[in-house]
Amino acid sequence: MNRKPDELLRTSDASGNSLKHSEFLLASIVESSDDAIISKDLNGTITSWNKAAGRMFGYRPDETIGRSILLLIPAHLHAEEAEILRKVRAGERIERYETVRVTKAGQPLEVSLSISPIRDGSGRIIGSAKIAHDISGRKRDQQALSLLASIVESSDDAIVSKTLDGVINSWNAAAQHLFGYTEEEIVGQSILKLIPTELYHEEDEILRKLRAGQRIDHYETTRITKSGERIEVSVTISPIRDDAGRPIGASKIVRDIRVRKQMERSLIQAEKLAATGRMAATIAHEINNPLESVMNLVFLARKSVPSDSKVCAYLETAEKEIERVSHIARQTLGYYRDAGPPVEVLLHELIEDVLTVYQSKLRARGISVECQFEDRRKIAVSKGEFLQVFSNIIANSIDAMPRGGLLRIQIAEATKCDEVVLDVVVQDQGTGIEQELLARVFEPFFTTKGSTGTGIGLWVAKQLVEKRGGQIILTSSTRPGNSGTSINLSIPFAKVERRNDPEDKK
Repeated sequence: MNRKPDELLRTSDASGNSLKHSEFLLASIVESSDDAIISKDLNGTITSWNKAAGRMFGYRPDETIGRSILLLIPAHLHAEEAEILRKVRAGERIERYETVRVTKAGQPLEVSLSISPIRDGSGRIIGSAKIAHDISGRKRDQQALSLLASIVESSDDAIVSKTLDGVINSWNAAAQHLFGYTEEEIVGQSILKLIPTELYHEEDEILRKLRAGQRIDHYETTRITKSGERIEVSVTISPIRDDAGRPIGASKIVRDIRVRKQMERSLIQAEKLAATGRMAATIAHEINNPLESVMNLVFLARKSVPSDSKVCAYLETAEKEIERVSHIARQTLGYYRDAGPPVEVLLHELIEDVLTVYQSKLRARGISVECQFEDRRKIAVSKGEFLQVFSNIIANSIDAMPRGGLLRIQIAEATKCDEVVLDVVVQDQGTGIEQELLARVFEPFFTTKGSTGTGIGLWVAKQLVEKRGGQIILTSSTRPGNSGTSINLSIPFAKVERRNDPEDKK
């Protein structure tokens, strides 16, 4: 079985016919094969050994022929050979049996075996031919692919692949967690399902770059989840290429950057607040002196008219308001802590003082005021701060009703979470605030008034109410015929100082 081609040339069959050409051809095929081709008898003794077997296992023919095939089989797999010989004796063929064999150097080698019975001229089985194909490279590739798949599945970032037409064809667990779609729901769908309508143009540009083989790194944008929530993400997109190097798709890594972006906004906001604080301190310093002069003049004017006259009453109100402006200047738009002790007041009296100040503006706009005050007990608050709170809220309501309407103000006692509070509700029939903007109304410097607003009023009101241990809630509607805004303040009778007071950081 291990005869050389020139020996085969001298072989004849039983009839004396020459087998030179056909046997030589078969021998050449065996010798030139890239797979190891080995023959053995029914006792497992090796009877032939081609060149590829030498390359694969490291043995020369003279080192293997005549020896047991167990030479190539790890000790723990010797039982395999008994089963293989049993099947061969039964005339069975074994196809692509994957197992492990061992080289001369003692290295394990993963192989795929095909084993066929060898028969003599009478059809009797006399041995077997074994073709061993080295699959260690393929196994390594499979392991590498499995490792990559595991990395993709365990990644904290969403990893998605798509075609050059934008059709999703893979979706990892993190993508499901981030966007809310299962793999079954999203694979085969357009990537546009994750993109807000107004940003569709981004995908056209992304696909254009991918077709040109370009990579897109850390592109920050907005995407949309299954629930409709908009999320801020950083996207890195790379072309997927075929064996010829042509782009056939794209892999996309999507990172949730909402926390980082919020931190960035907080830092920017802090910088704005610090700058505003410095500016406000300067304003307070510059206007306090002229305010004191005006107060003195108003005081002198009030003393020069009869105390029971309307002019005296007007001047007294003006004096109080100038004092309040001075106090607000000292507070520097909420950055200065009112050092005065809380005083017991009836909240409705503070509101009435604010309404008196805005009386002319209310009349000019045709705004009627409806009050329902049921606060029969005094509450300890900083008078100046709560005058500022109610002034900011009422001023906003007036600005929201340029064509008139009804301003309704109610105060009543209530019990919330086993705590007695004063509930103050200020409702207007103004233009209202869009739903998507409601979450931002208490942010500093955010305003819906355009260039006429500072974005400070509601933020200051929230700081002052929460400092007192209270809560402020705003609801609004822009529905035609039923538009308007309602602000509800809950102020506990027992003073509760909140921790982490923003002003403590100033």
